[in-house]
Amino acid sequence: MSTTLNAPRTSAERLPLPPLIALFTAGLVTTLTEALPAGVLPQMSRALEVSESVAGQTVTIYAVGTLLTAIPVSLATSTWPRRHLLLTALVGFVIANLVTALSLSFPLTMAARFIAGASSGVVWSLLGGYASRLVGPGLKGRAMAFAMAGTPVALSLGVPVGAYLGRAVGWQLTFGLVTALTALLICWTAWRLPNFPGQQAEDRIPLRRILRLRGIRTVLAVTGAFVLAHTILYTYIAPILADAGLQDQVQWVLLDFGVVSIVSIWLTGVLIDRHHRTLVVVSTTLFAVAAATLAVASSSPIVDYVAVAAWGLSFGGVATLLQSALMRAAGRHADVAQSSMVTTWNLGIGLGGLAGGALLAGFGSGSLMIAAVVLLVPTVVVVVLARGHAFPKALVEGRS
Repeated sequence: MSTTLNAPRTSAERLPLPPLIALFTAGLVTTLTEALPAGVLPQMSRALEVSESVAGQTVTIYAVGTLLTAIPVSLATSTWPRRHLLLTALVGFVIANLVTALSLSFPLTMAARFIAGASSGVVWSLLGGYASRLVGPGLKGRAMAFAMAGTPVALSLGVPVGAYLGRAVGWQLTFGLVTALTALLICWTAWRLPNFPGQQAEDRIPLRRILRLRGIRTVLAVTGAFVLAHTILYTYIAPILADAGLQDQVQWVLLDFGVVSIVSIWLTGVLIDRHHRTLVVVSTTLFAVAAATLAVASSSPIVDYVAVAAWGLSFGGVATLLQSALMRAAGRHADVAQSSMVTTWNLGIGLGGLAGGALLAGFGSGSLMIAAVVLLVPTVVVVVLARGHAFPKALVEGRS
């Protein structure tokens, strides 16, 4: 049976909303699946007959699944038609979330979560490149911002709603609802998302050669430092706020962060195609300033809220900014290069949790902000200096 590879039916003047909605929802489902256990942890731990700290490893194993499989799976499937690969990953989410919803066995649940993490690596490797191929040169950044917006929406709205549903109807039914949403997404994706070919076998090159392409290692280094600093602060925001006397306002501070992150995604979509470099410089600088402010003036609630808002503004669009920079540097090898971005991102998350925990235990919450500043100041310098090869003025060469 032959495969028809459909070209996108869009002009450079207007975003193709139906296929972009499919990509947006894929990112939403991916982030919901990753973070939902945090909102229903007490219920899960009781049902699985383990402690909450052990039940929390369902989040860890998800990240491990992504970290271990993103690059090898991307390399092994680089010649697959892109829609076929995305649908396969979404089927993985359906299976993993359905097993999680029905299982009362902790080992079985952990196995399902590993599969979900592997599926996540595939989705994140595809989203940016898929969105950019749907549109003309003038809308690539905006299309990527739309596709990537599922993550902050899931963190800001989806996870709190999931936590509410977990208390209202039970954690298993909550995972069942995510399964149903993913099944609907599979139907929508098969119907409305154009298919694109993968790489030709003769065009494949080893990953080590891709990583030597000009600019890629710089973008990955900036990504790792940014995510590491973010994770150190975000994971341990509760003790940071407790030391500032805001232990009863953690949820409101996180809402502040989430809402401004969504605003950041919108601003990124509007400005990225013409002001990509400026946005990267502003984003990294703003995060460094926010971390420094928290380090020296966190005793003031107003200052804390403003600093966290600045942090959210820097973070919301950064995945789109960094992925688009990597894609530009990688050229036709973008999908495989994106898998290295997924690996770097998850490595930053894993190391951030470990490093932040060690710093908190050994030196107190103040050391967390100092560590973030130490990571971010050199990152800003690298971004400023990488004017040509990693973070150019415009996404598309030749555009001003």
